[in-house]
Amino acid sequence: MSVRRAELDTGRIRAQFPALGEAVFFDGPGGTQTPTPVIEAMARAMSSPLSNRGARTPGERNAERLVAEARSAMADLLGADPRGIVFGRSATQLAYDFSRTLAKEWSPGDEVVVTRLDHDSNIRPWVQAAEQAGATVRWAGFDAESGELTVDHIRRELSARTRLVAVTAASNLIGTKPPTAEIAAAVKEAAPEALVYVDGVHRTAHGLVDLAETGADLYTCSPYKFLGPHLGVLAAAPELLERLRPDKLLPSTDAVPERFELGTLPYESLAGTRAAVDFLADLVPGGEGSRRERLAGSLAALERHEEVLRAELESGIAALAPRGAVLRSRAASRTPTLLVSLAGGAEEEAAAYRFLGARGIQAPAGSFYAVEASRHLGLGDSGGLRIGLAPYNDAEDVHALLSALGEFLTQAP
Repeated sequence: MSVRRAELDTGRIRAQFPALGEAVFFDGPGGTQTPTPVIEAMARAMSSPLSNRGARTPGERNAERLVAEARSAMADLLGADPRGIVFGRSATQLAYDFSRTLAKEWSPGDEVVVTRLDHDSNIRPWVQAAEQAGATVRWAGFDAESGELTVDHIRRELSARTRLVAVTAASNLIGTKPPTAEIAAAVKEAAPEALVYVDGVHRTAHGLVDLAETGADLYTCSPYKFLGPHLGVLAAAPELLERLRPDKLLPSTDAVPERFELGTLPYESLAGTRAAVDFLADLVPGGEGSRRERLAGSLAALERHEEVLRAELESGIAALAPRGAVLRSRAASRTPTLLVSLAGGAEEEAAAYRFLGARGIQAPAGSFYAVEASRHLGLGDSGGLRIGLAPYNDAEDVHALLSALGEFLTQAP
């Protein structure tokens, strides 16, 4: 695929986000702000006839169309088959649903591998499902100094009895992007029938994803992390979904992917999800080709833009090191998400959060459900100050944050 090199016009992008007049947002890893086209798409869906899916009435046909359009959009975003796109309330809910489904085939002696780097939503569902099945949980660590999780960290925990490996595509706490394709290859070598479940919630917001290239058998993400509404999405090969038997209601369809979608889907959120993908495809306007090709060009431009801003942030934080600021995001391959520790620990980080918030800058403090990673880094359950970039951030935002953080550290005892 040929990717046209172009740059982002952040002024044009920012003009489409009504919330940006309220604050400077660095909390994208927890959920991005919403652009007008997404808001309008959701409003159109809710103001048009809607009913349960079917082909007889306008409401039925609208519901069918919204579902089909959202599946197609997410397939384009993830390089997946629309027939393998499953929608759920959240990525956490999908992990619990699939853990219960997969654990039906586990037995004592089987092994499940989780990592210390992951968000707890890609740890606890598997730990709990393994415990209920009598399977063994094996924990893969990561290098606390560099933040790297390598294929060797995973390989040490594999055996012929491995049934599933759950690993993040990018840490929501420190941004580390593990080599999921290499990890998946090692898993298949050790246990050919094992499945690889990849949490792509943080990764999907920061570059083009290709399901096959990730090595994932099952890949999850959440549109509200990339300018869309609250929703969970899972992508897999339809053939894999066909052989999985989830618990479901007797009258509900057994067709794939619908057999995994419990209850009526939130049609307005599906409309917003499709609009969010279209918005990402047109971050660089005037692109040609399919939506997938336009996504490739726009997301390549987004990566370059975020790399420039990340470098500015890292340089500014390094300059604050004498005042007690320590950058914890150090992996060679990482998203533009920075975790910063302050000398005073959790109390000072919470104070910094309040100080920045009073100046209209949203950069929260905590461990953000990545509690195992926070503990592994020696930060206990409190984590640090997290600074995350989104498509609407610009150099002015970065300067405002660094100036305010510098002011806070000057005043701190």
